Amino acid sequence: MLSPTPPEALTDARGRPYFLWDCDLTLTQLNERLLDPNPDVRAYFVAKLMRQAKPDDVFQFVTLAAVRQLWPLLIRYLGQSLPFWIWLLETWDRQAHAGR
Repeated sequence: MLSPTPPEALTDARGRPYFLWDCDLTLTQLNERLLDPNPDVRAYFVAKLMRQAKPDDVFQFVTLAAVRQLWPLLIRYLGQSLPFWIWLLETWDRQAHAGR
């Protein structure tokens, strides 16, 4: 079960998400980048989200299907969080297959 950050705690007074401490983007601007037609731009910002937000918060912004689709492009941006995301996705895959 996911436990995302409540909407009122997600952003500061200027509309910046707590996890974008290293760039000056509002939530609206982030969402625009997550929908960018260029898959490289989307991958960069999805990976930034995956690196810097709570894992439960990631799925407030992108779907699991989107993560899987962008995976080949975004893994290079995941840095030290790559092993965690590999573990999580593989665990979910095993659980999905066990339920069949």
